[in-house]
Amino acid sequence: MIGFHASHELYSPAELLKLTRLAQQAGFQAASCSDHFHPWSMSGQSGYAWSWLGAALESIPLTFGTVCAPGQRYHPAIIAQAAATLAQMYPGRFWMALGTGQNLNEHITGESWPAKDLRKKRLLESVKIIRRLWDGETVTTDGMIRVQEARLYTLPEEPPKVFGAAITDETAEWVGSWADGLLTVAKPPEDLAKTVAAFRRGGGEGKPMRLQAAVSLDKSGDAAEVIAFRNWGVACLDVAQIQDIALPEEFDRQVAGHQPEEVCGKLRISSEIDQHVEWIRQDLEFGFEAVYLHNVGLSSEKFIEAYAANVHPRFTT
Repeated sequence: MIGFHASHELYSPAELLKLTRLAQQAGFQAASCSDHFHPWSMSGQSGYAWSWLGAALESIPLTFGTVCAPGQRYHPAIIAQAAATLAQMYPGRFWMALGTGQNLNEHITGESWPAKDLRKKRLLESVKIIRRLWDGETVTTDGMIRVQEARLYTLPEEPPKVFGAAITDETAEWVGSWADGLLTVAKPPEDLAKTVAAFRRGGGEGKPMRLQAAVSLDKSGDAAEVIAFRNWGVACLDVAQIQDIALPEEFDRQVAGHQPEEVCGKLRISSEIDQHVEWIRQDLEFGFEAVYLHNVGLSSEKFIEAYAANVHPRFTT
């Protein structure tokens, strides 16, 4: 299944609705979106994902998922309520992936940014709270997350699936122990194989896996590379920097010290449509049930048209 990733960091909410509707009409079979308070760059956007998801689910007949980080910017009881509401209104069409987040979005509460081990502990507590609320419990806890007599009175017949968002192999192995599935990002095949193996080793064997792949397609490889760097230069930075930098202007300063060619190998950049097809084919062979394509290249209208004409037919015949 080939999905369309709606990037709130790159487009306004109104534009994203239009693009996602175009993607659905062009044959994309599913959709996902980001959930940021700040974009990666001062030139970006920052629409609120949960408002947008209600409009998207109502107007576009696809399944939708989002990635968020409960525990700091979001209290998990609020995420439990928001997700339950969407799942009640649109049965079987909403899922979410939960991760430990980035300082870029979470520092706005004024709380300190915890070390990774504490963020993992906080996330696991949040997941347990969310699931208890979905089970209809009245929840009171006093751990890293405090909850006082919380209960959801509107619940879906079936709760949404909770995927674990993981970039590193270590995190993929850990989320295998508690998540309903894995959401990870595209990597070179040998690295992606290690991430899949780690997830399965940690308890993910038999669980669904989904992939988000940032792609750039243009008339030449150089053109595809330059526009990808302009739109998604954050890919040049290492994981620790991405998690810990607090402000879009600091991301801009850090990215300015890099060159366009550095995004090659980190993003899927090619002017050859056959290469784009091969990447997706490899993903499906690894066992991913859905690949959500995040266009960081030429205009998304042209990207959608190109995939509709040249990629989708290769997977539907």
